[in-house]
Amino acid sequence: MTLEIIAIKFEKEVGPTDDISQLLILSAPDLQSGDIVVFTQKIISKQEGQVVDISSIQPSLLATGIASEYGKDPRIIQLILNESKRIVRMKNGIIITETSHGYICANAGVDESNVKEGYATLLPKNPNKSAEMIRNKIKEKTGKNVAVIISDTFGRPFRYGQTNIALGVSGISPITDYVGTKDNFGRILRVTEIATVDEICSAAEIVVGKSIHVPIAIVRNYVFDNKNSINNLNRIKSEDLFR
Repeated sequence: MTLEIIAIKFEKEVGPTDDISQLLILSAPDLQSGDIVVFTQKIISKQEGQVVDISSIQPSLLATGIASEYGKDPRIIQLILNESKRIVRMKNGIIITETSHGYICANAGVDESNVKEGYATLLPKNPNKSAEMIRNKIKEKTGKNVAVIISDTFGRPFRYGQTNIALGVSGISPITDYVGTKDNFGRILRVTEIATVDEICSAAEIVVGKSIHVPIAIVRNYVFDNKNSINNLNRIKSEDLFR
């Protein structure tokens, strides 16, 4: 089996009036059942109107205080606070928060890159729902049964550099569970669970990069289960050694 990762290029800036499923279909006429379509978070956020005019934000005293300490725009700090359940860590100008979705990430996913000056994007409100809606539209329009993943770039504890992970999925199991199977020496595996969708997102990022013109990648010839919930990847608090 040869795994293919295919970059899908868009020439236009995507906005709320665009149908992402239709843009994909037009840009990938050879889309096949069994393909995994990985959409970058940024294109989903733009299509869903999760773009904020920074000048419209009125910072609180807390946001102003944090911004003063870290040399940041207090309006951006306020956006981060608005999108957060809690602040996990603040140090050396870095703000790690838990988002309303339950993700642990820098700046609650608030991002000023690949958007016009004076604006910032927020994470999709419900990435699982977004993935499901796009997948259903693709099926309705083409008859093709694909999996859909929405990806974003996150940092990692104990490692330099960022990798792409899944924020939302539809039509694919987030985890490949090897618990109960045997290794090459016949020993029973007890804890091995692979975050398959995160690995697919990282592979897709190689062809997507940070170019706004390549917001989608198709991963082809990967055999996958079709269970859904992304919540399987969020470790519960009682099992998290770092909370």
